[in-house]
Amino acid sequence: MKCPTCGSHDTHVIDTVRDPGGNIRRRRVCRACGRRFNTIERVVDSTPLVVKRSGRRESFNRDKILEGIRIACAKRPVAAEDIERLVSQVESRVLAMNKSEVAAREIGDLVLQGLRELDEVAYIRYAIVYLNLKDLESVKREIERLLSER
Repeated sequence: MKCPTCGSHDTHVIDTVRDPGGNIRRRRVCRACGRRFNTIERVVDSTPLVVKRSGRRESFNRDKILEGIRIACAKRPVAAEDIERLVSQVESRVLAMNKSEVAAREIGDLVLQGLRELDEVAYIRYAIVYLNLKDLESVKREIERLLSER
């Protein structure tokens, strides 16, 4: 593994932890500069194609999910580890479907479900875009629905 600071390939694994999503998190130290850093390894299965609303198909992209969740959680008290955990859960569930194609709607529903448990304001932010809530009345109905489910 290449050190992100000095570029040396002489690194040493200090600790290894396997998370519930199947990822392997390694704590490493560079023997050249002494910098400590983390790496995450995950098994790459054949990823499904995502079928968009328009019918267009594109490869499953974990980073797009991560970016959408980060935007929804911006300036909210949500830890980066919680965001990463949610993305890993969504990715694991999509891969566990074992389908060659998955509707974008199914992925969005998984993200919404996870955000509802993580942070309700982030849930509303994501829902406004994902559910295409166009006016205050539709946003109000979604908030009332969320409050009634508490």
